[in-house]
Amino acid sequence: MAYTIGVDIGTSGTKSLLIDPDGNILAESSSSYGVSMPKPLWTEQDPEDWWTATVKTIRAVVKQARAKPSDVKAIGLSGQMHGSVFLDKAGKVIRPALLWNDQRTFDECEEITRLAGGRENLIRMVANPALTGFTAPKILWLRNKEPKRFAKLKHVLLPKDEIRRRLTGELATDVSDASGMLLLDVRNRCWSEELLSRLQLDRSMFATVYESEDVTGSLRPEIAEKLGLTPECLVVGGAGDCAAGAVGNGIVRKGVLTASLGTSGVMFMHSDEPQYDQLGRLHTFCHAVRGKWHMMGVTLSAAGSLQWFVDNVCTELATRRGADPYQTINIEAAAVPAGSEGLLFTPYLAGERTPHADPYARGCFVGLTSKHTRGHLARAVMEGVAMSLRESLEIIKSLGVPVREMRLSGGGAKSQIWKQIFADVMDQAACTINAEQGPAYGVALLAAVGSGQFKNIEEACKATIEVVKKTPPKKSAVRTYNSMFPIYQSLYGSLKESFSAIAAIK
Repeated sequence: MAYTIGVDIGTSGTKSLLIDPDGNILAESSSSYGVSMPKPLWTEQDPEDWWTATVKTIRAVVKQARAKPSDVKAIGLSGQMHGSVFLDKAGKVIRPALLWNDQRTFDECEEITRLAGGRENLIRMVANPALTGFTAPKILWLRNKEPKRFAKLKHVLLPKDEIRRRLTGELATDVSDASGMLLLDVRNRCWSEELLSRLQLDRSMFATVYESEDVTGSLRPEIAEKLGLTPECLVVGGAGDCAAGAVGNGIVRKGVLTASLGTSGVMFMHSDEPQYDQLGRLHTFCHAVRGKWHMMGVTLSAAGSLQWFVDNVCTELATRRGADPYQTINIEAAAVPAGSEGLLFTPYLAGERTPHADPYARGCFVGLTSKHTRGHLARAVMEGVAMSLRESLEIIKSLGVPVREMRLSGGGAKSQIWKQIFADVMDQAACTINAEQGPAYGVALLAAVGSGQFKNIEEACKATIEVVKKTPPKKSAVRTYNSMFPIYQSLYGSLKESFSAIAAIK
């Protein structure tokens, strides 16, 4: 047999799965870890936690599948994007990694924009404006705020690529993940020498860039033994979690998009050519499909908003023994009419990315009355996340990009009521597919391509992925949401100055 493994180094945990040549999942394993928040809106993790979880889950899936070591031909890596792993010349981690939703780098974003010669010139070089979540501002933050640590800095890697380094000894990345560093010439799929020069960052600091299906190395002998595999096991480029999740949903051709409801929310659209939103509201990145690109909008706190609500507002449900709090919340939300009887929620719990790019934005319930119940609040959270992602969809449509099919993925997509809300808010059928494992599945397929089991990723997706269910929109709910959407859009503008004032309070 020829098996491949997909590993996704996520924010809340690492997931690994093993598939056979037909794309069937034979085993899967997850291992969770925490996030450190040393200050409000700061988020960090210890890369050692990722490594421990990776070893644990790979060993688990090999054992579950009863796979012979020689049968596992390749590993694909995915992971949370933008995170910064700072290494010294000995390969030692200098400090905890700053994560994708860390908001401390507002000043460094302004510095990058100034050094680049303005926002338009920056977009010309790397296809995107400077945002606090990206990696480049984190590097400048280290230089500005922790100069002693910066003096030791030799290499900067993304989360999944730190795992690759430990697996293979190679410093490598892929085009999709590298796009989110704000240092890649996205059109030409290589590092932007012009921007690196303007920022006074040495090219040697960064990994070699590969296409997502390319082989980047093989397992070091001592690591292969530790994992229960062989040194001949290949490791392919893989992809950032957004592009990997899109591959895992079959988003490898024009006209099909995916809305992902993970901790963050992503509206992801395949593109045969690099297309740009001149206002910089959408990201334009390289896709995990060779020679292709994608556009995406991001809501920083999607399913993360509902998790916050359950953990902090519904504490008695979260601690009730033997009960699933999300099942209760889904039932209560489903009993509330569309529009939550005038209650709106802005999902800006970690600031916001698309379309506002504002680290100071804050989450709000607007329209509360004494009639509103816990079910109303829960439904409003779901609706607010859907409306936030609709803002990305509206921008995509305004650029003339055709949308023929919307596929829903991520943990939030397992909720039938949330799935229906999405269909109604978007006025588009919400499709689900036979494989619901997201990024880990996507990079397992990329590993299958890299090890020669398929000619390309399009062929792999066609052979393994199909739509199994469609949730059509309800006309009455569509009318309600169409009337509420402009009100939702107006909230940010009305509250922007207040958000900044609140953020200034120490």
